[in-house]
Amino acid sequence: MSTFQASTLNAFALVVISTPIIYFWVVKPYVSAYQNALNQIEYISCLDPLTKLANRRLISVHVGKTLANAQRHGLHGALMVMDLDGFKPINDRHGHEAGDAVLVEIAQRLQAIVRTEDIVGRLGGDEFVVVLSNLGRQSDEALARSKFVAKRLLDAVVKTVEFNGETLSVSASIGIRFIDLDPNITADTLINEADAAMYQAKKAGKPRAVIFREQILLPEMHTTTS
Repeated sequence: MSTFQASTLNAFALVVISTPIIYFWVVKPYVSAYQNALNQIEYISCLDPLTKLANRRLISVHVGKTLANAQRHGLHGALMVMDLDGFKPINDRHGHEAGDAVLVEIAQRLQAIVRTEDIVGRLGGDEFVVVLSNLGRQSDEALARSKFVAKRLLDAVVKTVEFNGETLSVSASIGIRFIDLDPNITADTLINEADAAMYQAKKAGKPRAVIFREQILLPEMHTTTS
């Protein structure tokens, strides 16, 4: 065998031997880091930057999954749109830092109430969304559970927030759209109808919750219809 052939074989052997090492030491860590960065970017893009809650994009995805789950397995759910009452005066009197502090605190309270399989999001401004899934196969049982959660949310919001020595307070109006087994309903329709019920709650008097197309009395609240 010539010196050239021997050198060629040695080079080839070195490539064969070193390729797995290069892959595991160089290529794989780079690919993993790159994929982790992409995942982090995707995750951040789905969050509201202030409250770290789900943004409109992630809310829409989750509502779609809840709808599919309801229609496939017969498990009801509920979508709630919440708007804070008395929030604008806080911004006007105490500044936007105070308003941001209230939003962050309210966001944490809402998250503490719902289950891990549920989702709390921020649509923008002082408007939030709560999506409850797997509330049961019986509609009356699911409605009772959604009313119970709505009452807890309202009670959590009215608790005061301390900021720079000031005691700040807001309340909330909630519109609830029950997620039934209607195969023709869409995520956008659910959000729009819950939003309509929320405005009806504001008109009827604050704080309160209204269930879309239903006349249901929530604990310690007046009966209203949308």
